[in-house]
Amino acid sequence: MSVIIRAVISEKATDSSELLGQYSFYVDPKANKLQIKEAVEKAYGVNVVSVKTSISAPKIRSRYTKNGLQVGKTNKRKKAIIHVAEGQEIDLFS
Repeated sequence: MSVIIRAVISEKATDSSELLGQYSFYVDPKANKLQIKEAVEKAYGVNVVSVKTSISAPKIRSRYTKNGLQVGKTNKRKKAIIHVAEGQEIDLFS
């Protein structure tokens, strides 16, 4: 099971990584905090101080087509905010 799906690249996530040393990742919804911590330490070679997680609920999406109303939903996502030790950083753009 691959725990880390991808890094969150947004203005808010970039600011928190530059100022506070906190990096955001989308992770597998079944992964717990210990698994996320071990995966980040192994992948990026940094010391993780803390892990905060949040799960976003799936959204209902609908659209009108020639076949009528089509209704579906998005997948739920789990986001982890990783705080690394002072003086260490993760290079997300290489």
